[in-house]
Amino acid sequence: MRSSKIIQKCQICDSMQFKDILNLGYLPSVNDFQEIKNEQEEQIFFPSKLIQCQNCKLVQLSCIVDKEVLFPSSYPYTSSTTKILRENFNELSQEVDDLINLDKNKLVCDIGSNDGNLLSYFMDKSKVVGITPEDIGNKAIAKGIPTIIDYFNKESSKKLIENFGNPDVITATNVFAHIDKPNEVMENISFLLKKDGLFIIEVHYLKSLIETNQYDTIYHEHMRYYSLECLNKLLSDHGFKIFNAKLINTHGGSIRVFASRSNNYKESKLFYQILENEQKFLYEDNNLFSYKKIVQKQRVDLLKTLIELRNKNKNVFGIGAPSRGTTLINFCGIDASLVSYICEIKGSHKIGKYMPGTSIPVVDESILFESQPDYVLLLSWHISKELIYNLRKKGLKSKFIIPLPSVKIID
Repeated sequence: MRSSKIIQKCQICDSMQFKDILNLGYLPSVNDFQEIKNEQEEQIFFPSKLIQCQNCKLVQLSCIVDKEVLFPSSYPYTSSTTKILRENFNELSQEVDDLINLDKNKLVCDIGSNDGNLLSYFMDKSKVVGITPEDIGNKAIAKGIPTIIDYFNKESSKKLIENFGNPDVITATNVFAHIDKPNEVMENISFLLKKDGLFIIEVHYLKSLIETNQYDTIYHEHMRYYSLECLNKLLSDHGFKIFNAKLINTHGGSIRVFASRSNNYKESKLFYQILENEQKFLYEDNNLFSYKKIVQKQRVDLLKTLIELRNKNKNVFGIGAPSRGTTLINFCGIDASLVSYICEIKGSHKIGKYMPGTSIPVVDESILFESQPDYVLLLSWHISKELIYNLRKKGLKSKFIIPLPSVKIID
C-alpha cells in the first residue's frame, strides 16, 4: 500500500522547477514510537529533502507522507503541556478580542484543535468549536469544548456549518503546513469562514529556521516552510489580504499572520518590515543556500562532542522526546552508545518505547535524578531556559548539552 509520494509539482503553484536546499537522508515518521521488545519491529523511513520552487519560492519537502501515517487517531502530541504555547495562545485570544470584540454570538473555530488548548482561552468570551483527527480531541470535549473528530476537509467543514454555523474567526496554529494540498485548504477556509471573518495562521517561519540552523524541525509533518512572501501569495490567490504579521517565539521561531477578505482592518507597517527583512536575509545575503554547509558543520560538531564524551566514559542521557528530537537523533546518527536513554516526564505515553528509528529507550525522567548522569542532551533546546530551571529545581546536577543553534555545554 502506498504511504508516500515524491512530488513532481510545487504544492502551491504547480511549477516543476526546483532547487535543492538540504538533504537529511531517510527519516522515520517522528511519532512512530515502538514498544520495547526482545526484537525491534521494522520501521519505514522516508526521503527527507528540502527543496525550493523556483517560481513562487515556496520551500517544501520533496516527499509527502500519507496523513494516516503521520496523524493516526493515536497521535500523541498535546499542546497544553508546554508553557510557552499556553502563554502564546492566551496572548492570541487577547489580540483577537481587541480586533473584533468577542461575545457569545461570535464563533471561533480552531483547525487541528488537539486537546483544546487554544480554544480554552476563548471559551469565556465566545462560542468555540474545534476540528482534529486525533482521539485526543475527546479531552477537549471533556473540558466542554465542542470538537469534530475528523480531518479538516470539505465534508467536516459542511458538518461544522450544519451544527454550529459559519465561524467569525478561524485559527490554524502549527497545523497550516501539516495538511496536504494547501490550495484545497484555502478553498475550505473560504467556504467555512464568514465573508468578513478573521483568519489567523501560526507556522514555523522560514527565516527563523535558517537563522537558528533548525534542521531538527524538518520532518514529514511539516510539508512546507513558509516565508511571509509565500504566505501572502497563497492567501491573496484565494481573496485574502494579510493586514498584520508578527514574529513569535513558539517552536523555536514562528510567524503569526492575520488575514481577511474584508477591508475592515487597519494595515500594519510591521508586515512590510518583516517582508523586507526576510528578502534581504534569505536572498540578498544568500543565507538560504549557505544553510546546508552550516547544518553539516552542526551535525559534525554534535557528533564529535558526544564521541569525545563517550571516549572519556561520561554518561549522556537525553531529556524530552519531541518530534524534532527524532530528526536530530536520526540525522546525526546518534545511537544508544552515545546517548543511553531519552527521558520523558512521568505519565508520557512514549515511556517504554524506542526513540523512532533507533534502539534508544525512552524512560521515566526519575532516572535522571537517581543516576545524575554527567551530561544531559536537551532535545527541546528551544525551551532550554525553562527546562534547565525546572530540572535544577528538581535536583539535577548534570551538565547540559544544547545542540542548536550551535553546540554549547552549560555547567
